[in-house]
Amino acid sequence: MTFTWDSGNEPPPVAKGLSDWVRVVIRIGLLMLILIAGVAATALIRLAEAPVFGVHRPVTPHITQWVCRAAFLVLGITHSTRGTRMNRPGAVVANHSSWLDIFALNARKRIYFVSKAEVAGWPGIGLLARITGTVFIDRNRAQAKSQTELFEARLLAGHKLLFFPEGTSTDGMRVLPFKTTLFQAFFSQNLEHEMHIQPVTLVYQAPEGQDPRFYGWWGDMDFGPHLLKVLALRHQGSVTVIYHPPVKVDEFSDRKALALHLERVVREGMPPERQTP
Repeated sequence: MTFTWDSGNEPPPVAKGLSDWVRVVIRIGLLMLILIAGVAATALIRLAEAPVFGVHRPVTPHITQWVCRAAFLVLGITHSTRGTRMNRPGAVVANHSSWLDIFALNARKRIYFVSKAEVAGWPGIGLLARITGTVFIDRNRAQAKSQTELFEARLLAGHKLLFFPEGTSTDGMRVLPFKTTLFQAFFSQNLEHEMHIQPVTLVYQAPEGQDPRFYGWWGDMDFGPHLLKVLALRHQGSVTVIYHPPVKVDEFSDRKALALHLERVVREGMPPERQTP
């Protein structure tokens, strides 16, 4: 059973004039060119990369980073980072506010997302997720053992897996309690003494004059209207990716203690007014 957070009300729509629609068309065209070029280059390089390196991907993640950086240039959203990216083997956890999180987190760090299994079947997005090495999981408890084995294989191969422990996206004004289930995989015998986890905080600042939740995407909000709203706005806001010091898994007694610590660190990275759960 999945949980979807909902605030009960959404930011007001943004009025669109002729110039805004022209901006939408130009930005969509540029984004499509960037995505198509990225997918084609990744697919072509993987033909040689996969037989030689197997699960390792020494080249194609750089293409993903380029695509994400280019996307922010097209959108006009300022992207910045603070802190030091982890170079040790392990995973990354972050708060989840928007579909933009995927671009924000990939733009500066070579990571692989952990996503619910149904995303693999989504038109367009599913293809992008598969080709970039996303790990798909089923939240069915019966699959726990096989998912742990999959996690182990990817982590021991040096992949940095990223997941959103809140289990849902929010309006970006808070950090929800972290769900602990996926953390159990890191306490397996093969991983416990090797793995580190880096907490990351994503902080969105809305464009001037807009609702503070402008970039948030949650509940039953449709992707299309939200995308158009972002594309249409001339003067955009910003997103800051804050890398906190990584922690070693075996310093914690169990998954609940680990999840609680990471949740606290991610929440403390938010502005003071957003630190209430």
